[in-house]
Amino acid sequence: MFGIILGLVLLMFLAYRGYSILWVAPVCALVVGLTGGLNGLDMYKETYMSGLAGYVKSWFPVFMMGAIFGHLMDYTGAAKSIAHWLTSKLGPKRAIMGVVVGCAVLTYGGISLFVVVFAMYPLALELFREANITRKLIPGSIALGSFTFTMTALPGTPQIQNMIPTDYYGTTATAAPIMGLVAATLMFVLGILWLQRREKKFTAAGDVFTEPKGKEAVEVDYSSLPNPFLSFLPLITVIVTMNFLGFDIIIALLAGVVLSMLISFNKYQGFTKSISAGAVGSITAILNTAAAVGFGTVVKAVPGFGKLTSLLLNVPGTPLISEAIAVNLLAGATGSASGGMSIALEALGEKYLQIALDTGIDPAAFHRVASLASGGLDTLPHNGAVLTLLAVTGMTHKDSYIDICMTSLVLPVVASIPAILLGSLGIY
Repeated sequence: MFGIILGLVLLMFLAYRGYSILWVAPVCALVVGLTGGLNGLDMYKETYMSGLAGYVKSWFPVFMMGAIFGHLMDYTGAAKSIAHWLTSKLGPKRAIMGVVVGCAVLTYGGISLFVVVFAMYPLALELFREANITRKLIPGSIALGSFTFTMTALPGTPQIQNMIPTDYYGTTATAAPIMGLVAATLMFVLGILWLQRREKKFTAAGDVFTEPKGKEAVEVDYSSLPNPFLSFLPLITVIVTMNFLGFDIIIALLAGVVLSMLISFNKYQGFTKSISAGAVGSITAILNTAAAVGFGTVVKAVPGFGKLTSLLLNVPGTPLISEAIAVNLLAGATGSASGGMSIALEALGEKYLQIALDTGIDPAAFHRVASLASGGLDTLPHNGAVLTLLAVTGMTHKDSYIDICMTSLVLPVVASIPAILLGSLGIY
């Protein structure tokens, strides 16, 4: 137990310092393995690498196709076209709502969070300039639309945080729709109310829009963007193919990739470059998560894991609470929603599935709670998506982290509570 706790603390500390989890995870796994009586070399070559390799085998096609889809939607201008159409319809008077909805549509359509940040920032800047709202609220608005309800709560979302539990519980992307919709509604409504309240507070204090210092405003030639209605088709295709036609997510994403190229075939010269960039980028993304899974495999192999399991599974109340605690803590420790959830489910997924079968709780409830919990403590200050968001928008933690924290950390944790209550009552 001491070794497991020491390994987790070290993992959190090194992740917070910004070191790559590719080497941090095996080092922390070594601490866990040696204190647990395992042979260091055998632990790394067999236990750790089997967990890492198994995850890559299962999920690399999804990561790669998702990254390629996002890069193509960005290159062809389809993502910007959709975002611009949505924000123009809502107008500058609803600038915050426009940014949140634009991000939500793109992420629910399967575009990666990082691509959405880059696609939405120029539009958010333009809207906030027209509405005279401080730029400090741009990161919080993008975080609410990208890192919350469309990532973990809305049934049917193709984001990886909603797909990972399917491998452990035999569920689908639409698992526990009532639980998901209730949590999503809470996150959206409370998030918008928070940001609007903050806007009024800033405006009353005279803190309004200022041009980015040292950075020229990003200009986008909107006249060159593809038709927004045609641009919607690849997103709709991914959702429909996966959730209504019953195809695997790989096929759904492939359909989106092919359609995005057909719609913008006049830009075919850059297709190969975009596909290559997506494929290469997906390697780092999946290895980061797989490295965390390898750590979880080692934790599962040491004798202290039995005691840890007993502690978590004996948390008072429904087992959904213990799952939410485990996933949240590990997501916070790794600074990664997918990484933390993967560690937790790799170590405890079989236990929770057995509990579901023994107690009559639908595995779909465990799926939805795991997904929701992964989007809670993951957005601590050292989270990679948070750092990218602040860098792109030109803000600092001091400027904007309170709004990122409230919209994508506090509210997702709060929204998990009614979802857990519903699951405990058998309302999925």
